[in-house]
Amino acid sequence: MSTTSCTTTETAVSKSADSQRDIEAISSLIQAYAQGGRKGDAAIMKPAFREDATIHGYMGGNLLSGPINILFDWVAENPAASDLEARIVNIDLANTVATARVEINGWLGHRFTDQFTLLKENGAWTITSKVFHTH
Repeated sequence: MSTTSCTTTETAVSKSADSQRDIEAISSLIQAYAQGGRKGDAAIMKPAFREDATIHGYMGGNLLSGPINILFDWVAENPAASDLEARIVNIDLANTVATARVEINGWLGHRFTDQFTLLKENGAWTITSKVFHTH
């Protein structure tokens, strides 16, 4: 996964080693998500998400809205997307919450803009929601 052109905005936190570790941890979750898509294996991406995470967005004109298992089922039902490219455009970090914007190309012929909301609990980051746009 390429993270070139990645910008990071920090809100109400100072640039520190802790915030850099947070950014790296968030990037790692996004890499696991992309790797799961490349391999066609939802089990690779599943640990990046809270169990009660949600997904919202339009696919083929139809609204997908509900539990994150919608994504996992879609990955399981489709072939691996070995040409998938993911680029982190922005991570906005504010202590225990963050957002990340990721541009996805080549996911089975689709291009997506993903917006992730993340939460840090007990020192670990997880994705709480994925909202996406299909181009």
